[in-house]
Amino acid sequence: MKARDFKGLLKAIGELSLGQKQRLKEELDGASDEAAVLSLIEGDGRAEHHCPGCNGQQLYRWGRMKGLQRYRCRACGKTFTALTGTPLARLRHRDQWLHYAHALQEGVSIRAAAMRCGIAKNTSFKWRHRFLQQPACEKAHVLQGIVEADETFFLESFKGRRHLPRPARHRGGNAAKRGTSAEQIPVLVVRDRYEQTADFRLSGTAAQDIEPILQPLLAPDAVLCTDGAAAYKIIARHAGIAHRPVNIAGGVRVLAGVYHIQNVNAYTSRLKGWMDRFHGVATRYLDNYLGWRRMLECLHADNLPLAYLALALGQHVHFQQQNAT
Repeated sequence: MKARDFKGLLKAIGELSLGQKQRLKEELDGASDEAAVLSLIEGDGRAEHHCPGCNGQQLYRWGRMKGLQRYRCRACGKTFTALTGTPLARLRHRDQWLHYAHALQEGVSIRAAAMRCGIAKNTSFKWRHRFLQQPACEKAHVLQGIVEADETFFLESFKGRRHLPRPARHRGGNAAKRGTSAEQIPVLVVRDRYEQTADFRLSGTAAQDIEPILQPLLAPDAVLCTDGAAAYKIIARHAGIAHRPVNIAGGVRVLAGVYHIQNVNAYTSRLKGWMDRFHGVATRYLDNYLGWRRMLECLHADNLPLAYLALALGQHVHFQQQNAT
């Protein structure tokens, strides 16, 4: 805009009504939020881009697309932007992404997030699982020192399906049988004293179900702390690492003053208490919710929504792990 036109625009602001000024402020805020999102997507402009089609690096600029720099590959001719291939590709209303990231930070419901962002309920549902797709994959790959492991259980849920293999439960409901049964989905939670965390949905709780998942996580010098389940004794022996079982049923809580599973149990308690707000989580989306909680635990409670949005885009975020409140 030319300087003369801009001066005319500033002069016209004084003639706006209160409602028009509020509308103008909302538009400016939205433009500012979208600019912040675009800046986050493209970074500082020095990142190396690869063609999503052939992984080639012989690229040249090919105009712009919805505010983003578009590139074309010399080898295969495909065009793309920095958003192509990310979980948030093809989503609209980028001016509301930061607001939605803040809704994820607070753990509000799908309907509440939809009202905040001015989007439909179904759009809010789609956004939630697109935003959580990458955090669901971000978990510890190697655990060192004293490593605590334990299973927890979530009631199987067919929430969202039209046809159920059993009568519907309302607002989470309760299992038909007490204790563990086929209705309960086992989840292995593993955590070391550096607060590195990994969790996995299991098909069962026997050694052959847990070992292929747990053994690759354990460093050669790790000390495995668990309850008295025999499966972990077998896994520790096969891995050639020290094992310190805690006899919880016998009233033992700590061995030698340092070996216990209180950290992993405390994390599980926070996880399940936080999950209660959703009144039952569909089992097919359970991994996304586990990743959501890990994200909340890892990022500072006062982190800006940009950090949550960066994780949703698959960008590496430097953060110090601390317990979320």
